[in-house]
Amino acid sequence: MIPEIFAHRSIRNYLSKPIPEEVLQRVLEAGIRASNTGNMQLYSLIVTTSPDIRAELAPCHFNQPMVAQAPALITFCADIHRFSQWCRQRQAEPQYDNFLWFVNGVIDSILASQNIVLAAEHEGLGICYLGTTTYNAPEIAKVLQLPQGVIPVTTITLGYPDPEKMPTAGLLAANELPNLARIFTERRYTGKDNLFMSRKYFETLKQQGFFNQ
Repeated sequence: MIPEIFAHRSIRNYLSKPIPEEVLQRVLEAGIRASNTGNMQLYSLIVTTSPDIRAELAPCHFNQPMVAQAPALITFCADIHRFSQWCRQRQAEPQYDNFLWFVNGVIDSILASQNIVLAAEHEGLGICYLGTTTYNAPEIAKVLQLPQGVIPVTTITLGYPDPEKMPTAGLLAANELPNLARIFTERRYTGKDNLFMSRKYFETLKQQGFFNQ
């Protein structure tokens, strides 16, 4: 049994305590040990500790307080750019700028992210996945200056949990709805929003060069 798996919960409030460099390095090294497509590692991890850049990223994540509060953000990106460069340096012509290899990059990104989450929680850190990454991928790509062939997939906040601010109950009462299904379909993830965000992400895929073939 791996205790971190069964103790996992999303952390949305963090102490101001910085993450020691050696701890952060161990966590990141766990990520690159994850299985990946053809041992090609079609992903990049962008670790943001700068308060100024986190402040730039905050609106991309709907200004959730934890984005500025957590000492680190890790943005996981599908990345065919790096491997394509490696191929060209060896006189091989890559043909990975298409949807199939975007999907492979997404799989690699998520596998790496889960390793990082488990390692982080083993070190006493807390995390929260940010679904807003796919909502505002073009804005995030601009802040992080991502080149062609790189697109954001997901982000986690990372830091030491604040034990004084635990999650509160009352989701149903706050939304004045009888069940979670109604909250999801009527408030959080509506059909109108789903279509808008889908089109937006699809356009970003094209802008970042995943549909050149």
